Amino acid sequence: MKKTVILSIALSAATIGSAQNSCSTAIQVGAGSYVVSAVDGSEIPDPICAQNGQGNTTASEWYAFTATGINTITVSTDLPGSQGVDTRVHVYSGLCGSLTCVAGDDDSGSSGNTSLASWNSITGVTYLIAFDNRWSSAGFHFSITETDPINTMINFTPQAVSVSGSSLAVVDMDGDGLDDLVAVTSTNINIHHQQATGGFLSTNITTTTADYPASWSLAAGDLDDNGFRDLMYGSGSGVTFMIANEDGTAFTEVSSPDYIFTQRTNFIDINNDGNLDAFACHDVEPNCYFLNDGNGTLTFYQGGIGDTPNGGNYGSLWVDYDNDGDADCFISKCRGAQQPSGINQLLQNNNGVFSDVAPMVGLADNTQTWSSAWGDFDNDGDMDVLVGASSFQNGGHQLMRNDGFTTFTEVTPGSGYDVFPSVGHEHVTYDFNNDGWLDVMGAGNTIMFNNGNMTFTPSSVPAGIGAMGDLNNDGFWDIVNGGTIYMNNGNNNNYLKVRTIGTVSNLDGIGARVEVMTAQGMQIRDVRAGEGFRYMSSIVAHFGLGNAEEIMDVIVRWPSGIVDHIMTPTINGTLTVVEGAHPVGIDENDAADLNIFPNPVQDVLQVTAATDISNAIVHVLDASGKLVLNANLINGRVDVSKLTAGAYTVTITKDKTVLVRKFTKE
Repeated sequence: MKKTVILSIALSAATIGSAQNSCSTAIQVGAGSYVVSAVDGSEIPDPICAQNGQGNTTASEWYAFTATGINTITVSTDLPGSQGVDTRVHVYSGLCGSLTCVAGDDDSGSSGNTSLASWNSITGVTYLIAFDNRWSSAGFHFSITETDPINTMINFTPQAVSVSGSSLAVVDMDGDGLDDLVAVTSTNINIHHQQATGGFLSTNITTTTADYPASWSLAAGDLDDNGFRDLMYGSGSGVTFMIANEDGTAFTEVSSPDYIFTQRTNFIDINNDGNLDAFACHDVEPNCYFLNDGNGTLTFYQGGIGDTPNGGNYGSLWVDYDNDGDADCFISKCRGAQQPSGINQLLQNNNGVFSDVAPMVGLADNTQTWSSAWGDFDNDGDMDVLVGASSFQNGGHQLMRNDGFTTFTEVTPGSGYDVFPSVGHEHVTYDFNNDGWLDVMGAGNTIMFNNGNMTFTPSSVPAGIGAMGDLNNDGFWDIVNGGTIYMNNGNNNNYLKVRTIGTVSNLDGIGARVEVMTAQGMQIRDVRAGEGFRYMSSIVAHFGLGNAEEIMDVIVRWPSGIVDHIMTPTINGTLTVVEGAHPVGIDENDAADLNIFPNPVQDVLQVTAATDISNAIVHVLDASGKLVLNANLINGRVDVSKLTAGAYTVTITKDKTVLVRKFTKE
């Protein structure tokens, strides 16, 4: 659970004088509680930082708060003295006449009318706080609190950037380990290369005209394993690939002649042959994909991965929902009650054969959606999902908890999404405040911050959703929208970024599962290329660590089946993992922690431990580090009868514990 430490708050309410009628006369206040007699100041707040526009706003009250440290500041009218009063608050940085929104709120208080706005402060910065009479001019009470920033919300600072193109990506284009900003047109690729010393070096690369511009979506991945990312453009008529040359200074345009009303595009190794393939949602026909033979040839296929005859396929996301080591595919549908093109699909991968299991696991609903956000929201070792609504017509957002790969349970009521007022096309999940819990960003310029118990708290941010990644290499996820980078100001939380480099698998490691274990428990991420609906975000696996100062283990499970295990890596940086460089090299636990017998074994391995390991996840690795068996521990037994004779390592994972033993199969 999250920890909040109150640093300072006054115990009695003070009545504010009358010299706060404008920005320039704002009264200086500190942490404490205050009484406002009426909202009758002359200056109307501009810009509007909360929802519902200017409306009939005619008056306001202005205050100034100067931060004394890097803390989380909360302004609240959710107090007994404000009962029955409908308030709205705006928080700014900058100078009067050129203010920038930092936070704002209308109705997040418990009464439904009071206001609650939070932001992370910068030492010495003065913030302007304005209450307006959008709904009421009556007096009220408000408080200002400062809290420990660990496990709290964050804010963003806008930074203008000149981009040539409206289709955006944040991805490492040149293999230097730093995320770059990419914008494309039908004849140009504009790359802002992030520099190790800070800032960007912008390059424009002219291309032959793309038959199909990236009008609907953009994806990036290294199709030919040359170390430079290639691009996939999705349009309403087809797909164009831009293939980077041997040093990333030029691109060759390759367009498929096949008609595809393209929506979301992805890169993924569909047939698990070690070569990166490409996938395209088709709006009006069955989905399409391109298999890569590793020798420069992409072969077009249609059907077999979501075969709704008249399409309806909008958002595709590749995720290992059942923890079996291969990537499954969830298809978001936009057509609501139209059958079957309006029913969302979960396509389970069974050795390259895909079958829709959504009806069996509880995900076959008609939520109108263009995208879904998949992540382990409760840190229990499996992937949950927010099916993000694009319309309230069929019930709105659905938060679904994965209950062990066979059933998803809806937990929307009480989660915060049951009262979330906005819908949209884009939904993604990242740990924006690095507290160790995946947050969700979607509609309404809002991040839903994860409370660690499958409930979420909304926080307004100045950035609309866009391409995301770490554009100043500080370990916090930034957002690009149009010609603005919204730099995440961060907090004191720790982090780890994991960069995967495949050898047997595709070079990007797309499709790999990364696990990070700290004293707080285990977090998991899938390495993906193509999330949300339109944009391409960073391929790096990013983990917030909260106040954890040590990582015990990082495990990377590659699409090839090879497993790498790194002990106690350094935090607050990027860990580069090369496939096969750390095979099996994990120390066995003390005998008291885990016992296996018989050893050698022929058919069934019996497992006992000092701790509860019932229904634990079991991974068996061969001598090369390849994953050869993935199962759940049932009644302390693991069936190894199908393994060939040889030496193996078994890992037993449950909650915060990873237990390891070596055994021999006869």
